[in-house]
Amino acid sequence: MELGILKDIVIIFALSTLVNLIFSRFRIPTVMGYLLTGVVAGPHMLALVGKSNDISLMAEIGVIFLLFTIGMEFSLKHLLRIRRIAFLGGMVQVFITAGVFLLVSRLYKLTWETGLFIGFIVALSSSALVLKLLQERSELTSNYGRTALGILIFQDLLLVPLMLFTSLLANNTVNVTNEIITLIAKVIFIIGLVYAGNKWLLPRLLNQIALARNQELFMMSIFLICFAIALLTSKMGLSLAFGAFLAGLMISESEYSHNVFGNLMPIKDVFTSFFFVSIGMLLDLSFVAENLRLVMISVVLVIVLKSIIAGGTGFLLGHTFQGTVLIGFALSQVGEFSFVLAKLGLDNSVIPDFYYRLFIAVAVITMALTPFMFYLARPVSRNLLRLPLPKYMVDGLFPLKEIEIPDLRNHLVIIGKDAAAIKLSAMASYNNLRHVSIVFDPALAREKMNNGDPVVYGDAVNEPILKKAHADTADIIVISVGSLVASLAIIEKVRSFNPGGYIIVRAPFLKNIEQLYKAGANEVLPEKFEIAIDLLGRVLSKRATPPEEIDGIVSQIRKIHLGEFSKNDIRIPHEEKHENSV
Repeated sequence: MELGILKDIVIIFALSTLVNLIFSRFRIPTVMGYLLTGVVAGPHMLALVGKSNDISLMAEIGVIFLLFTIGMEFSLKHLLRIRRIAFLGGMVQVFITAGVFLLVSRLYKLTWETGLFIGFIVALSSSALVLKLLQERSELTSNYGRTALGILIFQDLLLVPLMLFTSLLANNTVNVTNEIITLIAKVIFIIGLVYAGNKWLLPRLLNQIALARNQELFMMSIFLICFAIALLTSKMGLSLAFGAFLAGLMISESEYSHNVFGNLMPIKDVFTSFFFVSIGMLLDLSFVAENLRLVMISVVLVIVLKSIIAGGTGFLLGHTFQGTVLIGFALSQVGEFSFVLAKLGLDNSVIPDFYYRLFIAVAVITMALTPFMFYLARPVSRNLLRLPLPKYMVDGLFPLKEIEIPDLRNHLVIIGKDAAAIKLSAMASYNNLRHVSIVFDPALAREKMNNGDPVVYGDAVNEPILKKAHADTADIIVISVGSLVASLAIIEKVRSFNPGGYIIVRAPFLKNIEQLYKAGANEVLPEKFEIAIDLLGRVLSKRATPPEEIDGIVSQIRKIHLGEFSKNDIRIPHEEKHENSV
């Protein structure tokens, strides 16, 4: 029995666990830990892993699962909304980047063929890495997240044309006309397959399988759909990952998508780790050490130029200054499909061996720096906004129309762009409750404005935005932004000019309750905890438990988990402070 792959898995898991345990102490992203694991275990350092092909296979499975879950989370409706972004934005970003790096390649004294080839492979960004980070930060459907995804989809679609282009640069005999006609036919077939699968085939198929009431059978059918579509696109010359994304889109509108999503997440996380390990294994540290200055200059050039071009693309699409910075930083790395094209270019003598190794080093390092680029994006944009920038740069080329919010008193202010905030706003409108929403998503804000909803676009952390919504005269302020840091900042701002307002805050975790109450919240709703209590109440009610007994049980549970911050306590910390100061 062949146990080599099992030994490799044990080594990778052991190293990943140790590295990430150390990294978590210093709050370094786990992606860095996986990349470092690959570097240490790879052939260029300790050579602990025997067959890198086995690891690459598991890495491919990880990327398939990642793109499959992203397709389910995003849905076909979202994709259709960003079709202009995908093609117009993607085309601008890719071709301008390729042109700029063709000019830069002259500094490296490369031929125009090699320079143009490098320009195109550098133009591609990492779908696996960027989408994983967007998914973890719950920003996949944000305004800048949609643009990043649209550009990445366009880049993935370019894989086949770029492989054809590589063959042309190598002077191989290729019938360009036939290849283009074949490519168009493939695109038409894929569009038809996705539409038919999303609209008719998969909803009916999944419904029939679900009627069997067998979870094992259901998940097996999901795996079959995911890998079958991925294999089909691979046979057509596209990537496995792109096929998995399409399979996710086809399932996204199904009523069973949330069940599938929840069951796949742990599997996806485990296999995705192998992808980053396999990327780390490509890095040759001895080459980096020997050419340190050249590698570092190249890394800086790639990050700076790609950030400017991708950010500029976002600006042309109408993003605000902050949006352009976020998009630029998100797409500043080199992508995984670039490795495939670079190897093809090496085999066809389009790129010399030295520059191939330089490209690999630059690509891996830029990917390793991406999590930090995400963290730096917002602070950098805030600091740059302090400069005297023109208004069109700050607000974007297509700024939202200004809505005059009349002077309001004793109204409701809803802060957030998640489903809870959107539904609360709809319910308030239905019940004729005077309210104003603060939404930090231009697309959502524009949609609500067009529907006649009173909306203020902006970041509620900024006091002028809060005052524009008349949060200083509101009697109730609901904060549903998900982020603890943002929630605390908003509470502090509201409390500074509206000490008597009743603040309700949504909290994702129980551990955040005390901080939010002490910051000045009147009521904190730990959503998962409240859902569990509601379910328990319904179970007890179904068992014919008297209502007063249910209230007592719920009260006791709140006391145990919330302590002094239980809803049964009438006096809460900040109210005591106000009473004592009167």
